[in-house]
Amino acid sequence: MRTTVKDRTFDEERALYNIMHADINNCVFAGPADGESVLKEARDVNVSDCEFSLRYPLWHIDVFSVSNTCIGETARAALWYSRHGKITDCKFSGIKAVRECSDITITNSHIASEEFGWKSSEIILKDSDIESEYLFLDSSNIRLDNVKMKGKYSFQYIDGLEILNSQLDTKDAFWHSKNITVRDSIVKGEYLGWFSEGLTLINCKISGTQPLCYCKDLTLINCTMDGCDLSFEYSDVQADIIGHIDSVKNPRSGKIVADSIGEIITENAVMECLGKVEIRQSSI
Repeated sequence: MRTTVKDRTFDEERALYNIMHADINNCVFAGPADGESVLKEARDVNVSDCEFSLRYPLWHIDVFSVSNTCIGETARAALWYSRHGKITDCKFSGIKAVRECSDITITNSHIASEEFGWKSSEIILKDSDIESEYLFLDSSNIRLDNVKMKGKYSFQYIDGLEILNSQLDTKDAFWHSKNITVRDSIVKGEYLGWFSEGLTLINCKISGTQPLCYCKDLTLINCTMDGCDLSFEYSDVQADIIGHIDSVKNPRSGKIVADSIGEIITENAVMECLGKVEIRQSSI
């Protein structure tokens, strides 16, 4: 039997602690008591059309949905240690909104949360926009589909990431990452992908200075590179680039093919660099 909690305001500590098999609708979690952890340890709950302003509202939740809900800027660290959840049509504004969570799908949502998604696994983010520094740090098995993202130090130390049909406006994304595939996406970032292992970009538009250095098992297929200078330094790379590369410097191994390259730099290397760089021969 399910419990319904509707049209209520809660501000006390652990207001609905350990609630089970419940539908929570049109409630406000705010007020002078400033209580924390309002839904901590809940099980099998559906939250809809609610507003959260209190800290740590959704910790240790197991089997849940959240829809049409606003999690405000003061509701810091909103979702931690939770699993098996679906989040739809929501707005997140507080710092550290998701951490150490697993099996969470977020759809059609707006997120502005520093340090989002740390140490999490099996997270799907789709049809959404997100602004975050250090997005998905040290996480695994993450999927982004049709996401517009703005950040700085994105996807560091991540293992297992797939990005489809997305726009990334970032800085040094994918540092020390493993097993990443990016398809049909715009990737704008300085120092992109340094120290990555198993990074593959397919049909992507890449821009930014000094991309893809110190990489292992790096693959680019049918990509473009705009404003990319000093590319591929000390990387093991197989790259098929459509159009121009500003400059390529000391690739360690593999082969880079492009329609034109402004400068090929093979000097002052600190290791043996045997990578081949070729200009594609046009056929008439």
